[in-house]
Amino acid sequence: MYNLQFSYRYHPLKFIKPATTSRDTLTEKPSWIIRISAENEEGKRITGYGEVSIIEGLSVENSAQIKQELSKIEQQPNSLLSDNYNHLPALKFAIETALMDAQTDHHCLFDTPFTRREKAININGLVWMGPIEYMRKQLSEKIVAGFDCVKLKIGALDWEKERSLIEALRETYSKDEIMIRVDANGAFTNRSPHKKLEELAQLDVHSIEQVVAAGNWDLHKELCEHGAIPCALDEELIGTFERSEQEKMLDYIRPQFIILKPSLLGGLAASDQWISVAEERKIGWWATSALESNLGLNAIAQWCSSKENPIHQGLGTGSLYHNNFHSPLVVSGGQLHYSNDNWANFDELWPDA
Repeated sequence: MYNLQFSYRYHPLKFIKPATTSRDTLTEKPSWIIRISAENEEGKRITGYGEVSIIEGLSVENSAQIKQELSKIEQQPNSLLSDNYNHLPALKFAIETALMDAQTDHHCLFDTPFTRREKAININGLVWMGPIEYMRKQLSEKIVAGFDCVKLKIGALDWEKERSLIEALRETYSKDEIMIRVDANGAFTNRSPHKKLEELAQLDVHSIEQVVAAGNWDLHKELCEHGAIPCALDEELIGTFERSEQEKMLDYIRPQFIILKPSLLGGLAASDQWISVAEERKIGWWATSALESNLGLNAIAQWCSSKENPIHQGLGTGSLYHNNFHSPLVVSGGQLHYSNDNWANFDELWPDA
């Protein structure tokens, strides 16, 4: 690539409704769109776009660090080809996917049955935290929409109420009709997990994500060995980039699953490494978005489709936002489809360029 050019625009994503987890409630999410332009070997100028998407307090980096590094790259574009950006995984994801995008037509990063519109991706329907009636309404909407796998964010409300919500769902639908996953986001305390996991097992819950806060390896190990339902590591993976450290973690904790969020882990290649380490140990995995816009989500969905992992993935269409971008991604019948080429014109973010 020759005559490299780099620019970026801040595009904060604005939630239609506040998004609540056991950690906090989000109304807006930082996001930057980067544009990389260069001349290829034939002298043709090519352009690619990527998204730097972070969740403050969860991502390794913060907004100030991202702004500083983006400004630095804009002044010295060639630096993006020499720095590995392991210390800024969201930026690494954006650069990696923008460079891939520059080599393709219509933002098609992977040639798969999914992008050829021949096959959809099975996904779970996500139920956000909130008042029980709000969660019950979301559940009903997911079932009507055709989802056969739902994931409930739990841990912020009274446990009896959360359990009763799952009980009501299971009274109507068997485990063969609806798969139920729950995500505690590290909310359960050291004193409570075993009893709660036993109650969830009685309700045929498929798995629980991040039972306790990251860093509690001993308790996680105990829950993975003796807990009543399969446990998945999620936030636990963030910030662990070296393969040797990943192997050490999975060898010690031995989870049943790991959850991959490429923009939090350092990109698609970094997620490939996690998959390799997990599969060597017969540990299952699925991917989820980390609240990216449709630009970042497109890259994750296409990458995910290249893996042909039949388990339900945690993807969607970014319908949480007022100001998302048009994309070919469509959810129908509990599946994610690549339906058309209805792409946003990202150059509109650079009206004065």
